[in-house]
Amino acid sequence: MNTHHAFDPKAPDLGFDPYDLLIHAVAPRPIAFVSTLSADGVPNLAPFSFFMGAGSNPVSVCFSPCTKEDGSFKDTLRNIHATGEYVIHTVSGAMTQGMVATSRPVPYGVSEWPDSGFTAVPSLKVKPPRVQEAPFAMECKLHTVVHHGSGPDAANYIIGEVVMFHVAQG
Repeated sequence: MNTHHAFDPKAPDLGFDPYDLLIHAVAPRPIAFVSTLSADGVPNLAPFSFFMGAGSNPVSVCFSPCTKEDGSFKDTLRNIHATGEYVIHTVSGAMTQGMVATSRPVPYGVSEWPDSGFTAVPSLKVKPPRVQEAPFAMECKLHTVVHHGSGPDAANYIIGEVVMFHVAQG
């Protein structure tokens, strides 16, 4: 007796987006709220829902900014390619509105920080600023980027080494 439905994510007549199935299978999903700087020093702040701890020696994390609908890289990935540094924050419920404000599309080189309402504070070992209001932040240096797939929604696994933790007091 078969007790499970089988779904091929590449089937043309699936009837639903495989992404919807994935996000229900891998849950709850933490949000990587990532701050970067462009090569010209313009700050960027964006949320990503594909995020995980990746290793402990060295301490490492991975997140994946998928490519845009036109197949181009998101600003966060462009900035990390250019500088090799970023900060990943966790978010609290009180930060939801500001975080969502940073997910709106803006042209490359335009900062999302003013729309977020968050306070930028200096990091200790990397150049991108931290979000003061975040309960937890990890300053990271890029280890590698693994591109997987092509075109819209292709994965770009950013693997980074955590070089500094920041944990809110109280």
